[in-house]
Formats: sequence, C-alpha cells, structure tokens
Amino acid sequence: MMKKRILAVLKHVVMILLCLAVVLPFYLVVINSFKTKGEAARMSLSLPTQWQFSNYTEVIQKGKLIQGFLNSLVYAGVSTLIGVISSAMASFVMSRRRTRVNSFLYYFVLCGLFFPVNYVTLSRVLGTFQLTNTKAGIVIVFTSAMIPFCVFTIRNFISSVPVELDEAAVLDGAGPLSLFFQVIMPMLKPVLFTCFILQFMGVWSDFLTPLYLSSKSKLFPMTMAVYQFFGKNTNYWNYIFADIVLTCIPVILVYLIGQKYIIGGLTSGAVKE
Repeated sequence: MMKKRILAVLKHVVMILLCLAVVLPFYLVVINSFKTKGEAARMSLSLPTQWQFSNYTEVIQKGKLIQGFLNSLVYAGVSTLIGVISSAMASFVMSRRRTRVNSFLYYFVLCGLFFPVNYVTLSRVLGTFQLTNTKAGIVIVFTSAMIPFCVFTIRNFISSVPVELDEAAVLDGAGPLSLFFQVIMPMLKPVLFTCFILQFMGVWSDFLTPLYLSSKSKLFPMTMAVYQFFGKNTNYWNYIFADIVLTCIPVILVYLIGQKYIIGGLTSGAVKE
C-alpha cells in the first residue's frame, strides 16, 4: 500500500511539473505584454506595477498587424482549402483504383512527410516561374507542403467507406464529380475538418517559409510583424510579447472551435490501411 501511495504521489508531482512547464511560458508572455518596456525586459513572473493596455494598440498600429492578419488569413485559408479539397479528390481515386500507378503515386506523395524543405531550390523554382515575392507563390508552397499529410489521412479514412455506396450512386446515374461531392465528401467531414484545422494552424504559425520566400513587408504575415520591434541597440519586449499574444489568438480560437473533429478524424484515418 505504501508503494502504491508513493507512486501515486510521484505521478502527481511529475504531472504538476509538466503542467507548469507548459503553462508558465504562456503566463510569462501574457503578463509581460502588459508591462512597460523596462519591466518586460526583466522577464519576471510578477504582475505589472501598472497595466499597460496601450501596448496592444501600439502593436496593431506600428506592427501593421491588420495587414499581417489579412496576409495570414489569405495564406492559411486559401492554401488549406485548396490543399484539403485536392488531397481528398486524389485520395478518393487512389483508394478506389488501386493500380500500380496509383500505388506508386501514393507512396511517392508520402515521401513529402520525411524529406526536409530546401528553401534555396524552392526559391529558384519560384523565380523560374516568376512567383518570387508574390502571394500566389507562397500559397502554392504552403498548399504543396500539406498534401502528403492530408492524402495519408484522408485516403485511409476513405478505405473505411463501403464501396457499395459508390456502386449504388453510379446505378442512380451519378457521374464522377457528383459521386465524390454529393456522396463521398459529406461522409468525410470529420477527417476533412481535422486536416483543415491542423493545416490552418500550421500555416498560420509558420515563420520560416514567409521569411525565406518574401522580402517585401506588404507580404509579411502576423508571425513576422515581431521584426518591427527588434533593433540593433534595443528590443521592445513588451510589444514583442503583445504581438505574440495577438498572433496566437486566431490559432487558439480555430483549435477550440474544431477540437472535437481532430481526435475523431485522426483516429478514423490512422487505424485502417
């Protein structure tokens, strides 16, 4: 009995430490976003002596967050929508027609899950097609990056959908497009929402891709607005923390809205091959 109690206490202690390791950074960022420049530079866990709510208005104005928010919304929304729908259509064909060509294409696409991104080569490819420093080029990069994960998840989910539904729809006169969009796609809502939410959050939080592929400030997303508050001799940590909070809010909202689809979609798409 003593050993069980000791183990239970140790488990609770470990869980509390893990929770603190996750919660404390968020607390540090939020608290310091309301401090003055000098207080925020110390990065202490104490409450502000005087709450500076004006930090957020300064960040929105000086950091051009409205423009950054619109850019992030375009990158995340458009690329995720195109990526999820196109991946669903490709996954449907790969799942239903298991030919050698489709099997090769499926495993070829899955290679994208393991190979790192080469931004030098990617920049040259975009330059060849005159897509450097354009929103279209960034959207294309984000879309292509999410296809391997979406195809893997959606294809396995489609494998659980009975083929008899396809046959019944074809007998009723459904063509390929109507078969997919009217019969199959409504049944894929859990996995489609899962892919959309996960990829939307990933694109919104991405910092490296816009950094390497854009050199114009008008193309910067919210994640790069933090550069406005870094200098050679001084850093405005209160503004930096406020910018981080504002950047995280849309991602948190999207996750809270769609979290019920994530677990169901991932488990349904990962257990069947």
